[in-house]
Amino acid sequence: MTPYELDRYECRPCGYVYEPVKGDGKADIPPGVPFDELPIKWRCPVCGARPKMFANIGPAGKPSGFSENLGYGLGVNTLTPGQKNILIFGALAVAFMFFMSLYGLK
Repeated sequence: MTPYELDRYECRPCGYVYEPVKGDGKADIPPGVPFDELPIKWRCPVCGARPKMFANIGPAGKPSGFSENLGYGLGVNTLTPGQKNILIFGALAVAFMFFMSLYGLK
């Protein structure tokens, strides 16, 4: 399993995300160490929470939601959160420009 396929974990109290691809520089955890293999004494570098306070949020760059639902809709469910943001805000910008162009009509 490559480091890019490893699950990320989010600290529920403070929102810090442990990313195995980056590791943890404060605790000298090298990149590529899965969350399950962190030392027993490891704590959240932001708030000091124990590992049991972390929630699995899946690998980075993966479509959000349940895998069963990825086939529904117009194909938008298979997009990553970043791609969805570009789609939504791009459509809003195009709609805004369209409505602003209506002021030019006589």
